[in-house]
Amino acid sequence: MKHLRLFRIILPAVGLLLFASCSDDYMESINTDPSKATTLDPNAQLTTAQLQTYGDLDLTETFRSYTYAFTQQTMGCWNTTNYGGRHMMSDNDMSKVWTRYYPIAIKNLVDAEVNSADNEEMININAAIRIYKVYMMSLLTDIYGDIPYFEAGRGFIDNNPTPKYDTQEEIYADFFTTLADAASKIGTGVDAISGDLIYGGDCAKWKKLANSLRLRFAMRISNVNPQKAQAEFEAALQDEGGIIETAADNALVKHMEVAFSFGSEAYTDYRGNALSQRFYGNDPANNPTYICSTLFNELYDTGDPRTFMIARFYYDGIMSLTSPENRIDLTDEMIESGWDMKADARTPGSFAWEPWPRQYTSALTEQYSETDSDFANNMSYASIPKLANNFLKSDNPGVVMTSAEVKFLLAEAKINGWAVETNVATLFTEGVTEAINFLVDSYGCSSVKADEITAYLDNLHFANVDDDIKRELINTQAWILHFTNPYECWANQRRSGFPRLKSPAEYGYSNVLVDSQEIPVRLCYPRLESSYNTDSYNEALERMGGTNSWNIPVWWDVE
Repeated sequence: MKHLRLFRIILPAVGLLLFASCSDDYMESINTDPSKATTLDPNAQLTTAQLQTYGDLDLTETFRSYTYAFTQQTMGCWNTTNYGGRHMMSDNDMSKVWTRYYPIAIKNLVDAEVNSADNEEMININAAIRIYKVYMMSLLTDIYGDIPYFEAGRGFIDNNPTPKYDTQEEIYADFFTTLADAASKIGTGVDAISGDLIYGGDCAKWKKLANSLRLRFAMRISNVNPQKAQAEFEAALQDEGGIIETAADNALVKHMEVAFSFGSEAYTDYRGNALSQRFYGNDPANNPTYICSTLFNELYDTGDPRTFMIARFYYDGIMSLTSPENRIDLTDEMIESGWDMKADARTPGSFAWEPWPRQYTSALTEQYSETDSDFANNMSYASIPKLANNFLKSDNPGVVMTSAEVKFLLAEAKINGWAVETNVATLFTEGVTEAINFLVDSYGCSSVKADEITAYLDNLHFANVDDDIKRELINTQAWILHFTNPYECWANQRRSGFPRLKSPAEYGYSNVLVDSQEIPVRLCYPRLESSYNTDSYNEALERMGGTNSWNIPVWWDVE
C-alpha cells in the first residue's frame, strides 16, 4: 500500500516533467476543445441578438403575462388575466426579459463590439452592433428602470461579475451619443454586414434606423427634460443620413416558417417568431388570445378598418394543437346577422368565463354539435373577440421600428413646437395610413381601400380639435400600431399617458387585485439580483425610495 501511494505521487510528477519537454503548440492543442471556437464572428453574434429579440419563447411569456395586460390589448386567457390583469407579482415571469437578454443578446453584442473595435476591416459591423445594442438596452431600461449598462456583458472581459446599475438618465444620454457616432461611421468601412436579418447589410438604412431611434428616445424624455429632448430630436432630423420615411425602411427582424412546439427544443430555437407562437398558445382551443375590450371598443367604435384585421370571432372546438387551420371563422356571419360584437369582449381584470359569455349558434355551427362533445362551451367562447390567425404565423416579422411610428413622433414634435417642416395633419394622416398598410404588407391582412381610410380619418375629427386632443389621438394611434411591438407599446403609453387606461379596480375587480390596485408602471428586478449583485442592487433601490416596487415609475415617466 505504501508503494502504491508513492506511485500515485510520483506518476503525476513524472508526467509533468514529460509534458514540460513538449512544445507550447502541443500543450495548446491538447487543452483546446476542437468543437469550440476560440473567437466568434461579430456578424453571427449580431444575428443571434436580432433573432432572440422576438424569437425567444421563454421571454415572450412576460409579454403575455404582463405587458399586454398592462396596455389592455389582450385579456381573458389564464396567464394574461391571472398575472397582469389581476396585478399579481411573479418573480419568474417578471424576470425573463432580464435573465434572457443579458446572458445571450447583450453578452454577444458587447463581446462583438469589443472584438471589432478599432479594426479597420470591421467598421460597418461594429457600428451596426452598437446601434442594435442601444436598441436592446433601451428595452431593458424601459422595462426595469436603472440597470447595468456601461459594465453590462463585460464580466469575462473585465473580470467583474457585479456590474453597477447606471441611472436611466445616464443611459439615455449615452444612447444619443452612441447612435450619432455609430451612424456617422457605418458605411465608411469596406466590410459587409453579412449577419444582418433586418436590412441585409444596407448601411444607408442602418443610418436611418439610428437617427429614427434618436427621435424615439428624444420623445421618451420630452416630459422630464424637454430642452434636451428638443435638441436631440432636431439634431437627428438634421443628420445627413436621414430617417425612416417609408415602409421600405422599416426595421423588421425576419423569421422563418417553423412548426409550433412547446417542447424543450422550442426554447432554444429562435428561427420562428416566438411572440406569434405565444399568441397561439400551448392550449389554443381552450386558452387562445382574446382581445381586451379596451382595444376592441376603440377599434369598433371609431370604424377603424383594422377592427376585423386584428380581431375575429372563431369557433375553436376542432382546433389542433399545432395549427389554427381548422378554426371556423364566424365573423362575417355575425356581422351580417347584427350580432352585438362588443358585448362579450373581456374587460380588464376578467377571465374568459367572467361573466359567462353568450352562446352564438347558427346553421353553420350546429353541424359541429354532433362531433364536439364540448360544443356548448366552445360556442360560448366564440362570442369573445380573438386575435386573428394572421398574427399566429411563425414567419411574422419582429418589429423594431416602422415609418408609421416615425410619422407619429414627427406629428407630436410639431405640436411641441419643434423644428418639423410638415404640418401635423399631414403627418397624422400619413401615420394612420402607413399603420393600416403595415398590417396588409407584413401580416397578410386584407387590403383597405383609400376611401375607407379617409372615412376613418374623418371619424377621428383630427383637424377640428385642439392640440391636447391631437396629442391624445396621435398616441392612441401609436398604441394601436404597436400591438405587435409590445416593448414600445407599453413604454409610449406610460410616457404619453394615452390612451387613458382605467385600472381593473374600476371594472369591479378591486377585490381580486393582488399586489396593486393601480396599473403597474415597471417590472421588478429579479429577486436573485439582491444576492448575486447586492451592492449595486441596493444602490439602485436607494434611488427608487428603498423598495423594488412596480408602482415606482422609471425616470422618464412623469405623467
